[in-house]
This record gives sequence, structure tokens and C-alpha cells, in this order.
Amino acid sequence: MNYREAGVNIEEGYRAVGKYRELAAGTLGSLRNAVLNGIGAFAGMISLKELIEGGSGVGAAMEDPVLVSGTDGVGTKLDIAFRMKKYDTVGIDCVAMCVNDILCHGARPLFFLDYLACGKLDAETAAALVKGVAWGCRETSCVLLGGETAEMPGFYGEGTYDIAGFAVGIVDRKRIVDGRAIRGGDALVGIASSGPHSNGYSLIRKVIPDLNEDFGGMPVGRALLEPTRLYVRPMLDLMERIPVHGMAHITGGGFYENIPRMFPPGFGAVIENGRWAIPPIFARIAAGIAGASVPSGTVPSESASSGAEIERAGADLLAARDSAGESLRAQMFNTFNMGIGFVAALDPKDVSAALEFLGGRGYPAWEIGRVEKGPGEVRFTA
Repeated sequence: MNYREAGVNIEEGYRAVGKYRELAAGTLGSLRNAVLNGIGAFAGMISLKELIEGGSGVGAAMEDPVLVSGTDGVGTKLDIAFRMKKYDTVGIDCVAMCVNDILCHGARPLFFLDYLACGKLDAETAAALVKGVAWGCRETSCVLLGGETAEMPGFYGEGTYDIAGFAVGIVDRKRIVDGRAIRGGDALVGIASSGPHSNGYSLIRKVIPDLNEDFGGMPVGRALLEPTRLYVRPMLDLMERIPVHGMAHITGGGFYENIPRMFPPGFGAVIENGRWAIPPIFARIAAGIAGASVPSGTVPSESASSGAEIERAGADLLAARDSAGESLRAQMFNTFNMGIGFVAALDPKDVSAALEFLGGRGYPAWEIGRVEKGPGEVRFTA
């Protein structure tokens, strides 16, 4: 028996790496001169001297450069990608989950490394996954510096892939955002998400089992694959114009767990219901949690009608002011981003300028609440 007979195709791995190399080269951008080697070496290298003293424009004015790192994966959203046979968006999710996190401390992403594991490697599928990674890196001026592809037959099922990664960014120590500037009365500005992003999918997969169900003229599975929004460019640009006191990336744990992470001790948040429109996909999820589903065996026209009715039912459930509605809202806001993917704490006098700037960049934003003194909790007002 040889390695290939055991289930590992080395030649397919070489073919995949060849495709990765071209994708990674497209992410070099302004850091081209700082990157010292390419995909295929044992490790990726980047010159800090070139970053600080060269022409990259990254660290030239920094007095005390600090590296900031974050790591994450895509989770069970991958299962929907496999079932829909659409692989080119979840790589964006992988990048976004990492770079949006390090952004919360004011860091500009420098480079990203990914880890791809599977039961049987198909170079085309793997390249489609990494294509999304490369796209996310380009959109955030971040270099895809390296990675690893592991073929593990008998451990992962055939046709199953997992993807994770980590990002490293840089920020001047004096410009680190860590919540110390937050004060009671600061405004909370929420920036629109593109959907559930990459969180809550273990629940979503249970309550929406039919991915071909009609959702606004498309299969709901396609809607659920909408990639996580990348907030790096608009927020870094905003911070050049307006002081930002704190930031939170709304991921697993929703509002209740993530917003308090930006606060120093002694502060909490008040969120005002109704300040933004909750996207329809969350109403559909809420309906599923409450037990509604499209009847199996329906024809497409009936499915479309049933899907719209379920979505309306979910919206009504979320709006209900009885105990069942309150319980459902609490669960939803503790699991999903509910249409707000990123939150920034600002001086109230800067809110109008921030909303105008973000909206002009294609990132709808709203003043969704305020900071108050008290325990580090999130509470909602009617």
C-alpha cells in the first residue's frame, strides 16, 4: 500500500498549492516590498523594517508599533456551502471573522494565514475556498502570507472541508482602542450586517432544513451564504476623522455578549428597539425557532407563498410584547447580530458625521443606543 492508496493524493495537493500561489500573489498590494517570500516555503516572512521605514505607508508615523492578532473559523456555515455546492464565499467569512476582531482594537490588518482540512482533496474546490480568502484579504489590504492544506482521509468525510485562519495587524500603542476613552452618555452607532454572518448556524440548520425553500425569489440557502461584511476600510478611515472610543464585532453571543466586551468596568449599554429595521432573514429564523416551516412536498409557487407567510409570522413573533415575544427576542439577540454587525462608541456630537460618512461608503448605520454607568450589561428599551 502507498500513501495514495491510503487516501492522500500528493499530486492533487501540489495542484492546489499552484492555484493558491496565484491567488496569494494578488493580495500583496502596498506590502509587496515587505513580503520576503511566497506560498510554498515552510513559513511566510514579512519585514517589519520595510513596514516601518519603507514605502508601504503602514507604520511610518508610528512611535510604538504594536502587533495585534486574532483567530477564528467559519463553523457549521460550511455545511450549507457544501450542500449548495457554493464554495467561494465562506473564505471571505474566515477572513472577516479575524480582521473585524482585530479592528476592534484599532489595528490595520497586515497578513493572514489559513488552514484548510478535508477528507479527500479536490484542487478545484480547495481553490474556490481560498479564492474567497484572497478576496477578503484584498478588500482589507491584507496579505495572504501562507497557510496549510491537510488531507485526512477517514477523519473528515469525503466532500467535507473545514477552514480556519488567523490575522495579524498593527497599531500605534497610543492609538489602541481598548475602551478606556468610553464615558457614560456616549452614543452607540451600529453598522448594518449582511445577514447572520458566520454565527448561529448550528441552530439555523436545525430550524431551516430545506435550503431550497424560496426566500425572496432565491433559495434560502443562498441567502444564508451571504458573506460576513468587512468593516476594516470604512472604520479605519472613520477613525482618521472622528475619535472612536470603543468598538465591538457582533459575533457569537449576539448583542448581550459582544457589546460589553468593549466597555471598561462600570459601564453597560442601552439599546433602543426600533432604531433599525431587522432584516427579513432573521424573521425567517425566528419563525423556525417558534416551530413554523414550509410544508414538504409543496410546489415552488406554494413554497414561495408559504415562505413569505412564515417570514411575516416570524416578524410578528419578534414584535410581540407578550412573554413569548420577549423570550424569542432575548434568544435571537443572544445568538445573532440581528442586522447590526459592528458597533462603535462615539461622542454624541460626532454621530451625525459618522452616520453620513459610513452611509456614503455603502455601510448603512444608525444610532442604536447609548452607554450608561452600571454593571456591564445590555438592556433594551421599548
